[in-house]
Formats: sequence, C-alpha cells, structure tokens
Amino acid sequence: MTEKKVFIVDGARTPFLKARTEPGPFSASDLAVACGKRLLMRQPFPASALDEVIVGCVIPAADETNIARLVALRLGCGKHVPAYTVQRNCASGLQAVASAAEQITLGRAHLVLAGGTEAMSRAPIQWNTAMVGWLGKMLRSRNPLDRLRTLAGFRPSNLKPVYSLLLGLTDPLVKLSMGQTAEVLAHRFGISRESQDVYALQSHRRLAAAFDAGNMQSEVETLYETNERYYSEDTGLRRDTDLEQLAKLNPVFDRKYGLVTSGNSSQITDGAAVLLLASDEAVQRHALPVIGEWVDHEWAGVDPSQMGLGPVHACARLLTRRQLKMKDLQQLELNEAFAAQVLACQAAWDSAHYAREELKLDAPLGAMEPERLNPEGGAIANGHPVGASGARLVLHLLRALNRQGGGQGVATLCIGGGQGGAMLLRAAGANA
Repeated sequence: MTEKKVFIVDGARTPFLKARTEPGPFSASDLAVACGKRLLMRQPFPASALDEVIVGCVIPAADETNIARLVALRLGCGKHVPAYTVQRNCASGLQAVASAAEQITLGRAHLVLAGGTEAMSRAPIQWNTAMVGWLGKMLRSRNPLDRLRTLAGFRPSNLKPVYSLLLGLTDPLVKLSMGQTAEVLAHRFGISRESQDVYALQSHRRLAAAFDAGNMQSEVETLYETNERYYSEDTGLRRDTDLEQLAKLNPVFDRKYGLVTSGNSSQITDGAAVLLLASDEAVQRHALPVIGEWVDHEWAGVDPSQMGLGPVHACARLLTRRQLKMKDLQQLELNEAFAAQVLACQAAWDSAHYAREELKLDAPLGAMEPERLNPEGGAIANGHPVGASGARLVLHLLRALNRQGGGQGVATLCIGGGQGGAMLLRAAGANA
C-alpha cells in the first residue's frame, strides 16, 4: 500500500502561563478549546468534518478524563467525531501529531485535529497512603465504638500531602527527579554552571526578540479571562534577567554540589497547542493552504538516569534512515528541558566516541549550528507544559521555516522515563 502524504494546514497555541503559588485560571480543556476554536474558525469546513481529534495530556483533571473527547465536544465537532488522549510524558503532544500522521498516511483519515494541553498548576495534591487507609477504616466502622478506636489511630502525619506533580517528575525506577538527571548529564559532559546560565539568558533574549519582531503572532492566540484580564505573551519570559541575576540562584536538585537552578531549567507551565493535519485529498477538496508537510518521525529509549539524551538517539535514527546530517537541516527545535540537557545533546551529537559507542555510527551527526538551534528561544523562556510542548515545537518550527523561505527541520525532545522523540518536517515556503 502506497503511503499518502500528510500536510500540516494550520496551527495555534495559547500563551504559556507560568505556574505561580495557586492553581491557574484555566483548566487543561479550557486551554485546548481556546486555541482550537481560533484554529477551526479559520477553516472553510465545519468542525464536524474532522475525522478524529487526538490530544496529548499527562495530568488531566479527574473531571476531564479522556480530555480529547471533552475538547472535541466543546469545539463543536459533534457526537460522531471520535477522540482519544495519548500520554508519552513530555512528548505527549508530539505523539498526538505522530498518531494523526500515521492515520492519514494509512488512508484511514483525511482531517485530524492533534496537539496537546496541560494545566500543570492544577496538578492534584493527594492524601498519603496512611490517610487513605485510615479513611477506609472509618468508612468500614459499623458502630460508635469502632469509630472511636479508628479515630484513636489517627496520626498528624496522616495529613502530610502528596504532590502528584513532584511524583510525576521523578523516575520511579532510578529514583531521580528530572532535574537530577540533568545534573548527571552536566557531570558526564563537563558542562559548567556559567555555560548553562549563558544558554538560559540566550533563550530569554531570543524569545523576547521574536515577540518584539512580531514573529509569534502567527502562532500565539490571545487568551482571555472572564475578569477582562488577557495574555498575549508567554508569562515566563524574563526580559530583565541577566547573568548576574542568574548566577545568584541556588541549585535546586543538588543543593550542595549541583549546577542546575530554576533559572537554567524549564518552567512549570499551563498551555496548549493544536495543529490541523490533512491528506492531499482533503487539501484539494477544501482548497486548503498548508504550512508544511510531515515527513517522518522516530522514537528511542535511553537510560532513565540520563533521559535528556533521548533526542540524540531519536534524531540519530531518524536522520540516518533519511540519509541526513545535522548540516542538512535549516533549523532544529530541541525542547529546553534544562540548559544542561540541551548542551549535553549538542556535545553527544558532535562526539565521535558517542557516535561509535552509543549510537553505533561510523561518524557523528555533528552538533547543530548554534544560530539554527532554537533561534527564537525555548522552554527555559516560554515554559514546558508537558502535554503541549511537542505540538508547540512542530508549530513553531514550521512557522519559523516559512519565514525563512522554506526548508526542512526537526522537532525533538527528551521524555521522562528515558526516551526521545523526533519529527522531520518540511515547510511549504515563504508564502505559507
């Protein structure tokens, strides 16, 4: 069976909102609907014409189970359009786009809405196991005497909360947080604190320049609260930061010897990004302009304690299959989970030893030229709403390539648990 072409017609994302000290104003479905509605309003067909809706989300709320279906119905797709949610940790949004592309290339769908959403500020705080057990005993108590005995067994420690977000950001097998895995990479590749802070500052400056130049208008949709407050820019962007301020921050994940700080790490964030994918038949039928074409994607597994190297392996598989090198790409969008992780990937791609011993390649792929790596900033500046980031990378890469006149690039990111994902995309050109 001949594989069918897959086109990206359009896309949109919300501004990414940095989590503060309280739950954010929008649920994960609110965020997805906000940008999805704007995207669908621009199309010449009704929402009910979609064949499927696929949404990545890592920590949906209890009342947003199968959040993709909820989003589809709220967008007016109607009861007949199926929807499902995917979860591949940090690459959930990329997985949604990959799943949509696979459906289209197999001829099983023609129009698919795919992306990701996350309200990390609303991650639930849970009772601990002792408290759950005590509550269970209270419910099973049949008379006042049993209840008094159970009540006597209560301990203040039962009230100690369990933060699900912290649990989710810690690998259950190697017992390391994602930040601790970044410390491992910094040590392995000899990445200094200063180089991490320099990279972090560059991310903020590049994102600020992109907003100031109007380059983000084609992807970021203004988000409105009911109290007339609105957001048109990523709130984690720190325009006033400098190396002196970054240098004052204490390490977070290894307080005595560490190099990874809140300033050179991605931010806990709320946000959503969605894309419309279409077959060639749908493009012709609806006379749709396109911003690019999906070419291929790849996944790879790595040691969970060094999960940040996932992009190195995923890109190696993808580019080797396509007989490409880094120099053949016009741009690389590598999710900035941590500055140490980005710099470690660059070092690994450029290492003949790593290529030979870890990637089983005769020669390294080569590091990406710094000016073509995240040229308009990344997650250190705009945040990392884990379910949405992969879709944001795809959208931003295509918009950026089109401003340059076309070309091809890769969107890639590391994945908690020790994986990497990479997607090769080709832009439509300057007129998209």
